[in-house]
Parts: sequence; structure tokens; C-alpha cells
Amino acid sequence: MRSFLTALQFLTRIHLVNQKNLTMADFGRSTRYFPLVGVVLGLICAFLALVLMVIMGSHLYTVRTILTLLPLLLTGGLHCDGFMDTVDGLFSGRDRERMLEIMKDSRTGSFGVVAFCSLLLLDWSLILDLQEPVLVVALFTMPIIGRLSMLFVIQHFPYARPTGMGKAFAEMADGKAMVIGAVTALLFVAPAGLAALIALACGLFWAFLFGRYATRKLGGVTGDVYGAVEMTTETLVLLIFFLCAHLPITRGALFLWM
Repeated sequence: MRSFLTALQFLTRIHLVNQKNLTMADFGRSTRYFPLVGVVLGLICAFLALVLMVIMGSHLYTVRTILTLLPLLLTGGLHCDGFMDTVDGLFSGRDRERMLEIMKDSRTGSFGVVAFCSLLLLDWSLILDLQEPVLVVALFTMPIIGRLSMLFVIQHFPYARPTGMGKAFAEMADGKAMVIGAVTALLFVAPAGLAALIALACGLFWAFLFGRYATRKLGGVTGDVYGAVEMTTETLVLLIFFLCAHLPITRGALFLWM
């Protein structure tokens, strides 16, 4: 329970207890519960989506905008900075040391801001185009798959810096943590239907590609890369649901709940 609460309070704005004297090892052990934190976030997002759509109607742009911003509010935008720093550094065209220096800089470059706004706009447009039942399931599954993908990158790829909180995650996220996280994600994602399972597989594959690219450029991954993987995976999940719902060849065949 201590490790789960550590993960919950680190990854979200949900603070249930006052945890004191946490060590780097405590944060590292919490990685196995990252997908379970995604379950908590998914339940909140799905529930609030249902409430808003029942009370206000699902056709309102305002409702869809609130649902787009809800994950950022629940997490305090934790992964946004990592995504922007990763874009600024990883795609700067500089050498490895300069890339890591750019990513460590507290200032955000224009390239990162444009990339983040573009990603948020894509999320918003996908949420606008999903029908109510599909949208609720997508909002539930995307934080689970996003955090499993983040756990996969933490466990599978080396850490690029000699020190940092991300290094504690990388050292403690062993094969057992990955198995626990994967089983947790599968237990909650599988009942959502075949489209959700496809999104899960695509999310892990994307995490592998992103992590391998970052490792080739940086010699490993960083905490910023973890955040970038999480955010881009959530967008990918929305995209998979959109494609499954709108492509004639898959429409109605991939959603076991419909």
C-alpha cells in the first residue's frame, strides 16, 4: 500500500495521506503500481465524462474540452514539461551532451511549446470525433496504457544520466515490476474489448520505438522521455479508438461492449 500511495501521489494531484521521509528507493519501488494509478485516473475520467454528458449533453464543445484538459488537471501537467523538454532536446539536431543539457534546462523552447499545443489539439479533435460509448472507454483505458508504456521504457532501456530520480526508477523497475504492471493493465483493459487490446499492443510497440530512438540519440532515456512516452501513448490510444470506430472494415467489429 505504501508503494501504491507513493506512485499515486507522485503521478497525480490525489494526495490521500501525508507521506514523510520517502527515499529514492521508495519512489523506485512504486513503478510497479504505475498502471494501477492509471486505473484510478481512468475511472475518474470515465465517471466524470458520463456525468458531464448526462447533465450537459455530449454534443457541446465545452464538455469535450473539459474532458481533454481533465488528465492535465488530475496530474498537474506532470508529463507536459517532460514532453516539451524531450522535443526541444531530442529533435534539436545537436550532439548527445548538448541534447541532455537542453532537456535539463528549466526553460522551454518554442519547438517544445508548438509540439505540446499540436498534441493537445490532436487530443481535442479526436475526443470531439468519438461517440459517447467509445469515448468513455477510451478515456478509461488511455491512462492505464500510457503508464504501462512508461513502465516498459523505464524497465527496458538504460538511464542516460549518472544521477536523477529517473535513475531510481530505472534501478528498481525490474522484470517483476513489469509483470505486475502488465497483468494489472491487462485485467482492466481486456474487458473493454478488442479495440482496447489493439491500443494496448500499439502503445507498447510505440514505447519500444520511442525508447530505442531516444537510447540511440542519448545513450539511454531520461525522466523527460518517460513523460513524453506517456503523453504520446495516450494520444495514440485515442487515435486507435478513432480508427477502429470510423474505418468501414473495423466499425462495429472491434468493440465487444457494443
